[in-house]
Amino acid sequence: MGVKERREREREEVRGKILDAARDLFVRDGYEAVSMRRIADAIEYSATAIYVHFADKQALMQELCAHDFQSLARAFARLATIDDPVERIRQTGHAYVRFAVAHPNHYRFMFMTPHAQVYSDEQVRQMYERDPHKDNPNENSYLFLVVAVQQAIEQRRLRPELADAQLVAQTFWAAVHGVASIEITHKNDPWLNLAGVQVRAATMIDGILRGLSACDAPPRAGNAKPRAAGGARRNLSSRAATPAAPARTGANASASAAASASSAAAVASNARRAAHRNGKGANR
Repeated sequence: MGVKERREREREEVRGKILDAARDLFVRDGYEAVSMRRIADAIEYSATAIYVHFADKQALMQELCAHDFQSLARAFARLATIDDPVERIRQTGHAYVRFAVAHPNHYRFMFMTPHAQVYSDEQVRQMYERDPHKDNPNENSYLFLVVAVQQAIEQRRLRPELADAQLVAQTFWAAVHGVASIEITHKNDPWLNLAGVQVRAATMIDGILRGLSACDAPPRAGNAKPRAAGGARRNLSSRAATPAAPARTGANASASAAASASSAAAVASNARRAAHRNGKGANR
């Protein structure tokens, strides 16, 4: 390895340390409470060293969002080869939950941490117009999901009254977020006696798809075994999970999904703008 390559690797390692420290602090203390100096202290670097990599905290936040959503995109990549749109929706849900379980702190930052509104409406509009990936399901996994839903609608696979691909995609997303967030916040709660996360995910995903489908969806992937009720009578209102923050994500889509991208892109626009307002002005 030459000097240039070694320096580049070292630079990327430092950026990775900065991003990891920033994510941890934003999740724990909130965006407003974290300064660049605190991030530098967490990795035992000077504040000047941090500014070599990021102009300010806003730029760091934007890079962190892009980095984490690209990680989710990679988790979706293999789903691009699934031709059946309903099965693609199903597997998207499972991949989403697996990502949350494997990367809980990433997930907390992306979907469970309130982000300050760091951009004006005009800045959001300009960022949206400049984003080369806003209409590309290869880089936008929310659009990836919307495209799969739109295809299912066009193939008459969903109930006839479900003609809004955005609404169906957002409903499905809300359901998988529920499984993921409960796993992260209540995994070891003895009052709940939770079933395994993959069994819960399969039960929820298959149930949602049966409700959305024009006919019965394929059989469930897993069957939960009866378990003792445990302390199920506990009042859970005081232990409610943190609600998800609006966000948009990025992934690779199949050639068949890309064929519907232009129509799905239009319905994704408003949601993308909402994500930018939350400081998430990065590829999704």
